[in-house]
Amino acid sequence: MTDGKALGADDRIASVLARIQAAVAAGVDSVQIREKDLAARELLALSRTAVRAAEETGTANARVIVNDRLDVALAAGAAGVHLGGESLPAREAARWCRSGNAPADFLIGVSCHATEEAREAEDFGASYIFFGPVFDTPAKRRFGPPQGIAKLAEVCRAVRIPVIAIGGITEKNGPECFRAGAAGVAAIRLFQEADDAAELKRAIERLHDTK
Repeated sequence: MTDGKALGADDRIASVLARIQAAVAAGVDSVQIREKDLAARELLALSRTAVRAAEETGTANARVIVNDRLDVALAAGAAGVHLGGESLPAREAARWCRSGNAPADFLIGVSCHATEEAREAEDFGASYIFFGPVFDTPAKRRFGPPQGIAKLAEVCRAVRIPVIAIGGITEKNGPECFRAGAAGVAAIRLFQEADDAAELKRAIERLHDTK
C-alpha cells in the first residue's frame, strides 16, 4: 500500500512510483494505490503510470489496485478497486461491475472489521477482503483496539474468498497471519520503509516462504 505523504519527498508522485517499481521488482503480488487526497486527474495519471510500471517491472505480473475510486481504477486499466467505509458502497459497486460494466476479472476488495461484515462482502460478490487491524498501529486506532490473531482466524474460517490481514503487520508477525489462514498481508511501513531494494526483496521472500 502506498502513502506518498509519509515519504515527505519534494516530488511525491515520482517517489511513490519509485516505491511501486521497487516493490514490484521485489516480488509483491499486489500494489494498492492509497493516495486519498490526490485530485482525480492526478490520481488517474499516477495509476496509469503505475499500471505500466508494474507491467514493465514485474516478474510475477503484480496487480495494481486503486483505493476508493472505481472510476479511476477502470480508466487506468487497474486490476481492481479497494473500497473502505467511506468509499462508494461496496454492494452497489459490485452489482454495477458484475452487470458487465467492468472486465470479468476486475477485483473488488472490501475493508472489514467484523466476521458478519466479511460474510456480507462475500455474499454480494467481493473478490477479497482486508481484515483488521490485527495488531496495534497508529493508522488504524480509529477503528478500535487490535482484533488479534484469534479473530483473524475466525474470519478466515467464515468465508471462502481470500482474507488479507492488515494493521501493524511486520516481517516478524506476518507468519502468524498466514498460520491463521490469511491469504496475504497488507502494510505500508513494512514495504515503504525498507532501506534499499535488496532489503525489501529479502523481506518479501521471507514472508512468501512462510505461506
